[in-house]
Amino acid sequence: MPQLSIARLFEDNRDKLKLAWIAGHLGGTKDLNSELTKDSSKGLIGHLNFIHPNLIQVLGASEVEYLNGLEPRLCSENLNRVATRELACFIVAGVDSAPAALVRIAEATQTPLFLSPVPSVELMWMLRPYLARALAESTTVHGVFLDVLGVGVLLTGDSGVGKSELALELVSRGSGLIADDAVEFYRVGPDTLEGRCPPLLKDFLEVRGLGVLNIRSIYGEAALRPRKNLRLIVHLERPGPDLTPLERLPLKPGTETIMGVEIRKVTIPVAAGRNLAVLTEAAVRNHVLQLRGMDSTQEFIARQARQLNDRDDPS
Repeated sequence: MPQLSIARLFEDNRDKLKLAWIAGHLGGTKDLNSELTKDSSKGLIGHLNFIHPNLIQVLGASEVEYLNGLEPRLCSENLNRVATRELACFIVAGVDSAPAALVRIAEATQTPLFLSPVPSVELMWMLRPYLARALAESTTVHGVFLDVLGVGVLLTGDSGVGKSELALELVSRGSGLIADDAVEFYRVGPDTLEGRCPPLLKDFLEVRGLGVLNIRSIYGEAALRPRKNLRLIVHLERPGPDLTPLERLPLKPGTETIMGVEIRKVTIPVAAGRNLAVLTEAAVRNHVLQLRGMDSTQEFIARQARQLNDRDDPS
């Protein structure tokens, strides 16, 4: 299960959000994980809430003004009740200083307290995608992941079928390599899988007969991508007697499910003389057209039906 320490959250966002750690320094080892948010009463991040406290409590100018207007004893009681629950940290945003009562409570309970000049709404807007990526469910898939014509494409198939050779050809035609052999996919949204490369494999592509190639050194920075959302799976398959014949006119697009997300899938038979790079690019272009509501197969079937109707109509 992915975990994120509060100290790591602070370091990753210190410069972007101009964060200052003003209290509760011993609480930096606290961990956030997606399991904590499965309880419907808990949110990951949100404005100060005494009834259903978020794991990350953000105090904007309005919340600070509200706390400063409370009677001191009541203010301390409310903050102490929140801090003693399963709380990760406080972030005071969009103001110059944190309320004194909040600083005391954070220090007493060793709850990290950060201060940022960024307005609270903007701060949460910037933190939410970061948290979604840091705490995303993940899995590793065997294949080669590329950016082909702006679309995240995963090449799959049996070992030795030619995935790496196809990837090299696509890179030479302008595509970008994200990961070879082992692709890490993170579910960053309900229907979004983001593919990344493990640090050990970054920049490398292994091609049989050539060994390990450093794509950055050979083709330059433009031939690489740090991450991409997966939109299409291209499966390479050797024709054989044991394989199911492919439909010539598939009425429904093929799909594959990864971590509960359905991804469009195209199967391309591998044979001598077939230009797999051109076929893959054509599959990507056709996929983009289908997303726009233009299905070539359905268009052909409709045209054929019209022609048959015209032939049967004596008038």
